[in-house]
Amino acid sequence: MNAKIALITGGSRGLGRNAALKLAKKGVDILLTWQSGEQDAQRVVDEITALGGRAAAIQLDMADSRRFDDFAESVQKKLIEVWQRETFDYLINNAGTGLHVAFVETSEAQFDEMVNVHFKGPFFLTQKLLPLITDGGRILNISSGLARFSQPGSSAYAAVKGAMEVLTRYQAKELGARGITVNILAPGAIETDFGGGRVRDNPEVNAFIAAQTALGRVGLPDDIGNAIAQILSDESGWINGQRIEVSGGMFL
Repeated sequence: MNAKIALITGGSRGLGRNAALKLAKKGVDILLTWQSGEQDAQRVVDEITALGGRAAAIQLDMADSRRFDDFAESVQKKLIEVWQRETFDYLINNAGTGLHVAFVETSEAQFDEMVNVHFKGPFFLTQKLLPLITDGGRILNISSGLARFSQPGSSAYAAVKGAMEVLTRYQAKELGARGITVNILAPGAIETDFGGGRVRDNPEVNAFIAAQTALGRVGLPDDIGNAIAQILSDESGWINGQRIEVSGGMFL
């Protein structure tokens, strides 16, 4: 039986890398994207290969929707080259950048970047890739706990994540005829290099978040990678159109 294939945007580092490795350990093959870290992406491919799986990496700039047609062609060619298939099973819209700027200081350029990377990009990339997603496949979008609770400095980032949460419900409704489920996972604060590593590297920020979390600590990449693997498992096929927060109970 052929392994399932997951396409993970931004899979070369951070939560995307962790999800790629977690899925690979469960027998899922990985097609990941990278924007500037080609060597990082290749290391993830090598790690998955060492686990006995198959993997490949393709460059993608989520902010440049003009190149999505070319990217979809590259995906199709890579699927045929590596897997002798023309479709994949799971799409994880993970790629993104952080922004921590007060509302009154947020520039139009910063706002446009957030929209392009976190909303327009996933909207139209998913649209372009739909012909390559197998019927009965899965789409998992990535939001943020910040779309539920408010922390100063995150207005633009959180707003576009909120837009993705609404889009997820519409995608689930409209793609149901093909048996494709669509959910959105909202991580809480996680110790990664995201946003300049504020949560991981700033002891005061880390301690504040831990104090506001029911389980008493800040999240780790494994917490999110494990959740992604669970949501994409065969046992979770009846979960559809849902926002699933994975935060350890932040700001309850």
